Amino acid sequence: MEQSARPYGWTVRLRDGERTDAGGEFGLMGNTTTRRNASAMKMVGALLALYRQAAGHTQRSLGERFVIGEQQIASIEQGRRPLKPDLAEQLDDLLDTKGALSVALSRMPEVDLVPLWAEEYLDREREAIAISVYGSLAVPGQLQTEAYARAVFRSRVPVYDEDEIEQLVAARMQRQEILQRKAPPTTSFVVWEAVLRDRLGGKDVYIEQLSKLREYADVPGITLQVLPLGRTSHAGLDGPFVLLETPEHQRIAYMETQRGSQLIADPDGVGILTQKYAMLRTQALNTEDTRDLLDRLRGEA
Repeated sequence: MEQSARPYGWTVRLRDGERTDAGGEFGLMGNTTTRRNASAMKMVGALLALYRQAAGHTQRSLGERFVIGEQQIASIEQGRRPLKPDLAEQLDDLLDTKGALSVALSRMPEVDLVPLWAEEYLDREREAIAISVYGSLAVPGQLQTEAYARAVFRSRVPVYDEDEIEQLVAARMQRQEILQRKAPPTTSFVVWEAVLRDRLGGKDVYIEQLSKLREYADVPGITLQVLPLGRTSHAGLDGPFVLLETPEHQRIAYMETQRGSQLIADPDGVGILTQKYAMLRTQALNTEDTRDLLDRLRGEA
């Protein structure tokens, strides 16, 4: 039995062909209206608690063994947080369950599953102490109005039906609660000016979205910068991405293309995107000039 502390490590995951919406701010951000079945998650959590106790571990000792913390073990056992396959395998080995946790996880009803890479990202986003977003295709999902989000999902090819669109919009609005907390994460957004000149959804939607961005530009703890058109250099030509910092000060990144999604924890990969984001911030307008631009755009609308 492994006795040394083992960090619960991340690996790079590429999911080819799992793009789930029109984009806006990445597919997984919209396709989160169904989570794991709550009863099934509680069942897996109860199994973990049973095997943990049988092996003589407390939640604290097990959390320390995997360097993930007592609270995360408690959340999994209570069914509030999904158990990930790689952690399940490590727990099976440590607790000598004969693979029971991994099997239970694999047998959860497929209809109730959100892609695990989406769960992983969204779990980390909810816990993040810092979020940095570069948006070059649409207004970042955290800043979208309901009408703008609806226009994003209606742009999707092949099309969603109206019921699906309303579910996706509701999920996106719920996700914005991160920024409404008493102690929200420190958040930075860089948005390409082309996004702000695209009238997705029509004039009324456009004006409302500009107004919301202008409001966020004055919120403490949120930094909004616009990367202007007409630059002779551009550090974000490879497309949009997100950087997160976890409470344990681990840095992870997420990026998406037309046909794939990539969740990155490799220090070298995250480091490259961190350098790009730093360069984008120097190339973008400062916060005061960004507010002035938003005011001008609203006046021209």
